[in-house]
Amino acid sequence: MKKLFYSAFGYMVIGVLSGLFYREFTKGKDFTGYTQLSIVHTHLLTLGFIVLLIVLILEKLFTLSRSKLFTWFFWTYNTGLVLTAAIMVWHGILQVDGVTEVSGAIPGIAGLGHILLSVGMVLLFLALRTRLVGSAVKHDDARAAVAD
Repeated sequence: MKKLFYSAFGYMVIGVLSGLFYREFTKGKDFTGYTQLSIVHTHLLTLGFIVLLIVLILEKLFTLSRSKLFTWFFWTYNTGLVLTAAIMVWHGILQVDGVTEVSGAIPGIAGLGHILLSVGMVLLFLALRTRLVGSAVKHDDARAAVAD
């Protein structure tokens, strides 16, 4: 549970700082157009901070970490989010610096990050399902024992 708490907190701090970086970097370069830097902070705050806070609540309610899939979710999801955010920052900096033609590696790496995020979400739902089905069976058995 501490791992989720500190991860959510870390994403909150990095999300806020990435918004500050976007504002100051574009202002310092007198840049007024669109750049991916403008959406990095919302990605980090939403997908990192808010999602992991929700997972923390689910952990408290259903002890998701007892599922073998939870560790896979945690590392896959976080790897995907870090990869996605990092490539967005890199691409955003290139956009602000006026680079119009970028390597095909940038969208490829961004796609990989999004795939890892998606796989992480599927793993989260599978872990949640195993805990819900397992806890529902235990609760049903306890109710049946009380009824007898």
